[in-house]
Amino acid sequence: MAWVLKMDEVIESGLVHDFDSSLSGIGQELGAGAYSMSDVLALPIFKQEDSSLSLDGEAKHPPFQYVMCAATSPAVKLHDETLTYLNQGQSYEIRMLDNRKMGDMPEISGKLVKSIIRVVFHDRRLQYTEHQQLEGWKWNRPGDRLLDLDIPMSVGIIDTRTNPSQLNAVEFLWDPAKRTSAFIQVHCISTEFTPRKHGGEKGVPFRIQVDTFKQNENGEYTDHLHSASCQIKVFKPKGADRKQKTDREKMEKRTPHEKEKYQPSYDTTILTECSPWPDTPTAYVNNSPAPAPTFTSSQQSTCSVPDSNSSSPNHQGDGVAQASGEQIQPSATTQETQQWLLKNRFSSYTRLFSNFSGADLLKLTKEDLVQICGAADGIRLYNSLKSRSVRPRLTIYVCQEQPSSTVLQGQPQAAGSGGENGSGTPCVYHAIYLEEMVASEVARKLASVFNIPFHQINQVYRQGPTGIHILVSDQMVQNFQDESCFLFSTVKAENNDGIHIILK
Repeated sequence: MAWVLKMDEVIESGLVHDFDSSLSGIGQELGAGAYSMSDVLALPIFKQEDSSLSLDGEAKHPPFQYVMCAATSPAVKLHDETLTYLNQGQSYEIRMLDNRKMGDMPEISGKLVKSIIRVVFHDRRLQYTEHQQLEGWKWNRPGDRLLDLDIPMSVGIIDTRTNPSQLNAVEFLWDPAKRTSAFIQVHCISTEFTPRKHGGEKGVPFRIQVDTFKQNENGEYTDHLHSASCQIKVFKPKGADRKQKTDREKMEKRTPHEKEKYQPSYDTTILTECSPWPDTPTAYVNNSPAPAPTFTSSQQSTCSVPDSNSSSPNHQGDGVAQASGEQIQPSATTQETQQWLLKNRFSSYTRLFSNFSGADLLKLTKEDLVQICGAADGIRLYNSLKSRSVRPRLTIYVCQEQPSSTVLQGQPQAAGSGGENGSGTPCVYHAIYLEEMVASEVARKLASVFNIPFHQINQVYRQGPTGIHILVSDQMVQNFQDESCFLFSTVKAENNDGIHIILK
């Protein structure tokens, strides 16, 4: 029995030795002497892939990062943007962090940059009416600002500036190489911009946005470097804490499976990259009025706004014929759209629609325009965009009698049936639309359609029975049948003082 056990040990040791030998053989065949992973990665195909990945990584690497020391809400779904609750008037720290890699942006090393912090509307429709919304808030809260810097608590910021005309923005200079923290206070609450006061959770969301600029060759901070923002809601004092507690308690009641659909609450809020705010930084850096958004000085010198009562092409500026027409076309540029708004008496909304083309403006629904411009101007703008002109109260058709034509007495069918004149040429009638059923309106429209100087028209007569001339009065016009047809001729007035028009 002992012999059998000893034989098993020998066999087992032999198998182990053979197995080790096989493994060592594999190691020798596939070891560093056979090939190296670094040699494989050095192949051209892997070199190209690695370089492309590094370029993408560099492109997505932001130069700065802004972190607000306020907790995010736990009641936000996974793929939605974070939401942070703030208390009105409470100071919140925004850490300004230099996130550059070694060698990135050497032009700002050792130099100051400028950041502008804004509180703006999250809702796009409210962004269109930002100016009106802020003016209304200013009227209700005279002397207050929407956003302030808590300068005593802030660290590393210098040359802080606020402007009375920009109640929702503050700006300052800072050194990316030094520790910098800006403490902000938001004084508006979300329910101040809702039609009805439902409470903080029903209020409109805002955005905190930070835009950072460097100096250009003239020393002005206009070269954009980076922008980031986050979504917030502002409550009355202590309201944000209560809302955060309510959201946390709601999440605790959910099942583990439901909780997986929501983001965890973080102690801080990281502002995510976004496009720069459209207002240029020089709009109030030098405390000078901002220029019109879409017009340069050269454009203003060559483009003139046509008079609202003029219909002559000679009164239009070069290049703006599209915008000065009665109906705006989808192909209209932003400049032509601005001119159309000015001509149609919507000058107070040119800033709101400064980046809108004709197609953008025509896409807005009636409800959109009412919410952006208010009920009165919204409906008026909608009707102007859809070319809804006032329906005429009376329509008549008029043809000017040729000097060589002879209309036989007792044969008025030429005027009544639209036949031919005496020379066999068909009579061409023009439609006259009367918004006011008065005699002066008839004279004015005839002068406009047939290019007759209005001041030269003394009287308008209607040829009656037996060729008598009856003065056209307001009462006669009111008794015209709709879509009546007339021939008219002109005769010189007494003493060659103007002309008379005779309707037949």
